[in-house]
Amino acid sequence: MKRILDQFDVHEAAVPQLPGRLDRSRVVMAGHWMGGQPASLLLGTRLTDPDDGTKVNLAEPRIKTGVLLAALGRGGDALSEFAAKNYSFLSTMDFSEMTTPALVVAGDKDASAHLTVLGPEWHTDPCFLSPGPKSLLALFGAEHGLGGVGGQRGRTDQVKDSRRPSGRRSPALSGMRTAAVRRRTAAVQAGGTTTSSLSCPSSCPSCSS
Repeated sequence: MKRILDQFDVHEAAVPQLPGRLDRSRVVMAGHWMGGQPASLLLGTRLTDPDDGTKVNLAEPRIKTGVLLAALGRGGDALSEFAAKNYSFLSTMDFSEMTTPALVVAGDKDASAHLTVLGPEWHTDPCFLSPGPKSLLALFGAEHGLGGVGGQRGRTDQVKDSRRPSGRRSPALSGMRTAAVRRRTAAVQAGGTTTSSLSCPSSCPSCSS
């Protein structure tokens, strides 16, 4: 990401329609699940190397806002035995200096039991354990895919459309999530920490079985 930002001029010039249309003062970094960890680090989360004690600081001031989707939470006693053994770098996640504004999106059915003993609330840690303006968007009934992160053919979400012969989920929840993310990302820059929730309306085929 830092390399992309360093070469913004090159990328902009490579696409005929882009020159003059990119606002470099409004760069947003988004990441889902393990992709949320590098996003979190660029927003200011710190790590300590468990082997040699080196402090890792990858904060990128050119990134003005973040969107963390089903991202990783704190380490220590919040980790499962498996995670503590196999992902030791997670044990020192520290959100206390993640001051960049961010929207944290979490599903209330995303337990991630292989990594944490806290259940779905673990994914809200980047919101509640960090300073600066943050917003939490809680998606009722959403599991790890949050209603459509993996796309129509993704298999990481269990929101199904009972009216479809294939049983695949409807894109309705994904569309609602995307719209909410855009609204909250813009609003979070106003400051403070806010929370909101989102669930499908009764007319949504994903939830009307």
